[in-house]
Amino acid sequence: MTALAAALVTKLKVSNNLSEDDVQAIEALPIRRRDLEAQQRIVADGDRPTDCCLLFSGFAYRAKTIIDGRRQVLSLHIPGEIPDMQSLHLHVMDHDLIMMTPCVVGLISHDAVKALGRAQPAVADAFWRETLIDAAIFREWIVNVGARPANARLAHLLMELYRRLEVIGQAKDDEFVFPITQADLGDCLGLSAVHVNRVLQELRREGFVEVQRGRFRILERAKLEAFGSFEDGYLHLKPTS
Repeated sequence: MTALAAALVTKLKVSNNLSEDDVQAIEALPIRRRDLEAQQRIVADGDRPTDCCLLFSGFAYRAKTIIDGRRQVLSLHIPGEIPDMQSLHLHVMDHDLIMMTPCVVGLISHDAVKALGRAQPAVADAFWRETLIDAAIFREWIVNVGARPANARLAHLLMELYRRLEVIGQAKDDEFVFPITQADLGDCLGLSAVHVNRVLQELRREGFVEVQRGRFRILERAKLEAFGSFEDGYLHLKPTS
């Protein structure tokens, strides 16, 4: 199995049951590697893409920019995810897909993804389930930005990201690497960079987290979860029976 395909299988298996035949079919996907720089836009609002983008390493985000230049980050994406799966059926992109950090991605043609789904119905079901989980995360982000105070927003985001990374083996022992700027973090939370700095300092003073050069360490996990009203049910981190 190529490393690119392995990342996809690892992520899909978090929430889906896949047979050996399903895995072999994913392994056979024609995936073209591409290396991207931080803040490089791979798909733009208004584009008509013919490929899906599989994130292999690094972090990416989806965002909308309004006419005055202000930006709202809509979602964060981690290795193994295909953030633009909707482009299979929604032929014009209505937002940007941007690399937050230097990333390695794999491009898979829409035709190849559709053929895989026809040949392996369980894989098609897995892709559909992933889009539904994506929608569940969107809903939680709306609540987070719209209803929680700033410090709880950040606590919730950090716990969500930790859990998502933990289940794919990229976070453990309450530590994870997340090299995000305060400006980007502000765009995730609907806050200014100055406000983000104040909120980070508050979480540090409370003894909830340590942050050093893009590495986050959760010191009081139960307290941070309670502070951010975080429960991971909406992430659907186990396969259905």
